[in-house]
Amino acid sequence: MDNKAIAILLGGVLPAVLLGIAGIFQKFSTNNGIGTGPFLIGVGLTTIVVGGVFMLIDKQAGISGQSAAFTMLYGLVWASSTGFIAIALSRFGGQISQLVPLYNMNTLVAVLLGLLIFAEWRTVDPRKLAVAAILIVAGGVLASRA
Repeated sequence: MDNKAIAILLGGVLPAVLLGIAGIFQKFSTNNGIGTGPFLIGVGLTTIVVGGVFMLIDKQAGISGQSAAFTMLYGLVWASSTGFIAIALSRFGGQISQLVPLYNMNTLVAVLLGLLIFAEWRTVDPRKLAVAAILIVAGGVLASRA
């Protein structure tokens, strides 16, 4: 198997499955009365343990000040969005089957920023990307109205 296929499996397919399952566990948590703060702290503590396991497995454990800053920004943005999802589920009766397709339209934000910031526009087919974007938006709209 070539590196591109491994990257798609490890960075695309496996996270898609795991994040889908994570959404279900988030709904179970909020349905069982956990507050947003304790939920995020529990996720953070678990992340520390998983990070330790990855450090043992992946010997590439380098860090710099700049990489640490970007990591902290990632954590800030991710934890805030996860907290907002938890609030929608617990306080406002949000349905995971409606929210997931909507918040996974984050794909469009990441693609747009990747095209602009990392100049990935040089290596993509704009027609295929446009079709994919239309399908993502259509899926989000349909699911939110279900």
